[in-house]
Amino acid sequence: MRDARPFACAPGLKLEAHERLSAMQVQALNDRMERYEVMLERMERRLWLTVYGVVGVILAQGVQGLLAATP
Repeated sequence: MRDARPFACAPGLKLEAHERLSAMQVQALNDRMERYEVMLERMERRLWLTVYGVVGVILAQGVQGLLAATP
């Protein structure tokens, strides 16, 4: 009677190890990309807050100048 289990040969094991390693690398790359996307969203939010803050200061100075010029 023959054994029903498949024979594990070195090239087959090497291929399986390479496939597992590739899958782990792809997963790590995807995780890193997700972290970069989150960081970019935070940076974009900070940039818009800065822009709105600068515009607000400029408008406030303009209004203050108008109020000072008006008797």
